[in-house]
Amino acid sequence: MARRLIFCAFTMNTVSHIYHGLWRHPRTRQLEYTDLDTWVDLAKLLERGRFDAIFLADIIGLYGDYRGGWETFVREGLQIPSNDPSVLISALAHVTEHLGLAFTSSIIQEHPFNFARRVSTLDHLSKGRICWNIVTSPVANGARNFGFDDLTEHYERYRWAQEYMQVVYKLWEGSWEDDAVLRDVKNGIHADPAKVHKINHRGERYCVEGPHLPAPSPQRTPLLAQAGSSPAGRDFAALHAEVQFLIAANPKIAKAQIEDVRSRAVAYGRRPEDVLFLQGLSFIVGSTEDEARRKEREIDEYMSTDGMLAHIGGAIGIDLGNIPWDQPIGDMQTEGVRGVLRAVAESSERRGRTVGDIARLLGKTTRIVGTPEQIADRLQDWAAAGVDGVNLMYSTTPGTFVDFINYVAPVLQGRGLMQREYSPGTLREKLFGAGPYLPERHVGRSYRYWDSRRAGRESDSKGKNG
Repeated sequence: MARRLIFCAFTMNTVSHIYHGLWRHPRTRQLEYTDLDTWVDLAKLLERGRFDAIFLADIIGLYGDYRGGWETFVREGLQIPSNDPSVLISALAHVTEHLGLAFTSSIIQEHPFNFARRVSTLDHLSKGRICWNIVTSPVANGARNFGFDDLTEHYERYRWAQEYMQVVYKLWEGSWEDDAVLRDVKNGIHADPAKVHKINHRGERYCVEGPHLPAPSPQRTPLLAQAGSSPAGRDFAALHAEVQFLIAANPKIAKAQIEDVRSRAVAYGRRPEDVLFLQGLSFIVGSTEDEARRKEREIDEYMSTDGMLAHIGGAIGIDLGNIPWDQPIGDMQTEGVRGVLRAVAESSERRGRTVGDIARLLGKTTRIVGTPEQIADRLQDWAAAGVDGVNLMYSTTPGTFVDFINYVAPVLQGRGLMQREYSPGTLREKLFGAGPYLPERHVGRSYRYWDSRRAGRESDSKGKNG
C-alpha cells in the first residue's frame, strides 16, 4: 500500500516570491497580491483540490545588497512590497474548513508574549488549523529594522530561539490547565483561578510574568515547522519541529538530511516519525512531455537571472552581482542560509559549480517537468527517499496549482499518494493521526508544570484514601 504524501502550497503575500520575473507573465495573479479575493480564491481552490495546507512565507527586511545596493530588489518586486501573512491567515480561516494555515514569523520581529497570544487567537478562529514556521531571520537589514546593529551570529540566533520557545511553551502549555475554563453560568465562575498560572519567566532576553491571556486553543501549541539546514538548524528541528521544509537538490541528498535530523530527534527522546519532511518542488505539467517542455521554455523566458541571483546572494550574505559569473562557488562561509550553497554544489556529479550556475540550478533542480504519470513516478522516488510530502512552489498563480489539481492529483490519488478526503480534527490530527496536542515525548509538553503537580496530588490522594 502506497504511503500518502502531504501537499502544501508554498506562497507569499508579495509580488515575486521564489521564481523572479514571473510576475510579468500574462497568466498570473501575482500583481493582485493586495486583493483579498485573490487569496480567498486560492484557498478555496486548494481545499477543493485536497491540499493539506497553504504556507505563507515572510521576510522582515531587504536581502543583502546586489551590485552594491538594494535597488534591484525594489525594481524586481523581489519580496518587496510584501504584507503581513498572519493578517491574511485570519481571513482564509473563515472561508475554509479543513485547509491547514501555516505562516512564518521570526523570533526577532515580535515579543513572544504577544506572538503567543496572536497564534492562540488564530488557532481558536480556525478550529485548530494553525502552523508556525519558526525562523531566525538570516538577513542583516531585518535585524537593523528591529534595533540591532547587525545580524546576530548564526549559532547565537539559535540560542535566542531556544529561549523564545521556552516562553511560548510556558504560555501555551503551562499557563492554563485543561479544565480551567468552567463557564459556570449559575455560579458566575467563568474559569477557576487556581488552574490558571503565571509563568514567571526570567531569562537572558525575556522577562514574562503571565498568565497567557487566551484560554487553551484546540491545538494549544500550533503545529511547529522549521526550515534550517545547517547543523544548528537541524538540531533545533530535531528538538522542536514537527515539520521540516527541505530544498534538497535530489532524493539522495534529501535522504541524508532526513536521516540526520531523525537520528538527532531520537537522541532527544522523540520517535523518527515525529518529524515530517516536505520537499520544495515545482511542477510543469503537459499532456505529453513535448508539451510540458514547451511550457517550461515559456516560463523560462520570463525568469529574471538578476532576480534569482539577487535573492540567493542576499540570503547568504554575498553580493553575487559583483562576482564574475564564471567564479567557482568554493567553500564560502556565511552567516546566512548556509545550506543553499551546499545544495548547489552537490546538485550534480560535475564539480566546480560557478556563481553563474546558481540562478539556473535553483530554478531547475527542484522542478519536475512532464506528464502527470511522469510527475507521479518522480514523486514516488522522493517518497522512497523518506520525504513525507511536497511544499509546492508556483511559477504562476493560481495556474501552477490549477494544473496540479486538475491533472496530477487524480493520478496521485489513484496510486494512493494523495488524499481523496480530509480526515477530521485539527491540523496536527490530520497529519499525524493522533491527538490534537503535542505528544508527551515532545519537549513542549515538559512545560505543563501543572500536569506533574496534579499527578502528584492525585497520587497523594490515592495513598491517603487507600
